[in-house]
Amino acid sequence: MAAGAAEGLADRQRDLAGGVIVAPAATTHLSIPASIAPVLAALRVVAGDHPIPGPHSLAAADAIGETVADVRDGDHVIVLVSGGGTSLAAAPAGDVPGFSQRDLANLYAALMTSGADITMMNAVRKRFARWAGGRLAVALARAWVHCLIVSDVVGDDVASISSGPCVGDPVTARDLVPALERSGVWARLPDAARQHLAAVARGDAPETPKPQGAAFAHVATRVIASNANAVQAAATAARNAGIDEVTVSELPLSGEAAIAGVRLASELMARQKRARGPDARKSKCVIWGGETTVTFAGPGAPPADALGGRNQELALAAARSLDDDGEETGRIAILAAGTDGRDGPTDAAGAIVDGSTWRTIEAAGRNPAADLASHTAYRALGSAGALLQTGPTGTNVMDIVIGLIL
Repeated sequence: MAAGAAEGLADRQRDLAGGVIVAPAATTHLSIPASIAPVLAALRVVAGDHPIPGPHSLAAADAIGETVADVRDGDHVIVLVSGGGTSLAAAPAGDVPGFSQRDLANLYAALMTSGADITMMNAVRKRFARWAGGRLAVALARAWVHCLIVSDVVGDDVASISSGPCVGDPVTARDLVPALERSGVWARLPDAARQHLAAVARGDAPETPKPQGAAFAHVATRVIASNANAVQAAATAARNAGIDEVTVSELPLSGEAAIAGVRLASELMARQKRARGPDARKSKCVIWGGETTVTFAGPGAPPADALGGRNQELALAAARSLDDDGEETGRIAILAAGTDGRDGPTDAAGAIVDGSTWRTIEAAGRNPAADLASHTAYRALGSAGALLQTGPTGTNVMDIVIGLIL
């Protein structure tokens, strides 16, 4: 994103006065066009922590603060936002007294295992992170802010993407707390987080900046890419590859990952069984886009041995369904992956499975059912050579699942 912005400015003979790029450590060495490198030299590159904020995220938040301090009245500031920023540049918000970086990490870990979707997670996280919930726009109120967003949330809600650093928070704590209670997420939050949210709901602590605030009058916000772009690009590639029938699901990918894996595998098997006559041998491709969740038993951070991610869990559950259906699934394969090249705390984007994957895992000496139940899909899929390892892609527009019937 920074390279693209720099190139656009260079084409218009506009110079970058300075700035900061916050990215995952693995992406800080991505190659950039040689013609743009001198322009980007004006920008500082900082690696943050993801998905749990630690000392690097704290340093990244401070680096943003140093850049903000250099902004003068009337300056034009380009803010490039993509998924992951909620963690990468996370430090405790100044208006949450006594909340430490450790408290922030504990909160993020609890939310990750709660089964909450990204919108609910960010509705909570933005209340505790230094630059989230419109606070960056408030700090840049003296400037003209142009916020360009690559969306990683269903519906492209700009207040939720990266926890809305330049967007006022439309949700009040009085509405948020009951929603958390109804969903069961409230009981899984650390005490310090619950106490602050309750205080805000009572009116004893300040609310987050709201959309009608004066600071947002100088902010222009636009979504420039989303999951829909990835899904449509995949559909175009499938057609160009000669697939006979290409279908893009109208329903976003959501819900518990393992349940979604069973559902998608069942849909593919049903499509295969419904085909009759000449249609029976036609190749078919079904594409889903969105983001599932994984719910762990008990509060707190995931167990150390729970190595996997939502896409790997979806793929492993789908592999079991394909195995259960026997020889009829021999023509079906499923890819599930994160578009950023990383699924959960692993080096895999996701996995590719078919009707033989489950038994291949068993033949390798692992118990795939136990791995699925304990959220250790990475080890199971790795034993079958089913992991998809792309490396970092430099973008993040949620997840994509591709089902093939060949």
